[in-house]
Amino acid sequence: MTVTDRSHELINTAAQAAADKLAHDIVAYDVSEVLSITDAFLLASAPNDRQVKAIVDEIEERLSKDLGAKPVRREGDREARWVLLDYVDIVVHVQHSEERVFYALERLWKDCPELDLPEEAKATRGKTEEHAKLRAAEEAAELDGDWR
Repeated sequence: MTVTDRSHELINTAAQAAADKLAHDIVAYDVSEVLSITDAFLLASAPNDRQVKAIVDEIEERLSKDLGAKPVRREGDREARWVLLDYVDIVVHVQHSEERVFYALERLWKDCPELDLPEEAKATRGKTEEHAKLRAAEEAAELDGDWR
């Protein structure tokens, strides 16, 4: 099996929507050879719960409006730490940056081919790590301030 044209269309539209809402580290994997339930996974992350929700909402709206696709399942809404959108052909994972680092889904799917994405989506690579370093520096500065 390989990723269908429909799956490519869904992945690219979802990736562009995520990039438009400033998602970090957008990546897609062709999982069609190892999973029978879907063709591809799209992973994206954001530094806070509100942004996770905004990215998920934008992906849902864009896929519905542009491609007439609605998720058959949506999980993780309440906490907005890891939201999963299941479109059957593709599954979208939008994670809070901390969950992204902790669960490291890329390690699970590293043997699967990576799918080419729109340039704006590719440009988001490395943002989660940048954000984590910035947060650590801010927290260290706060601690230093508390000790003085």
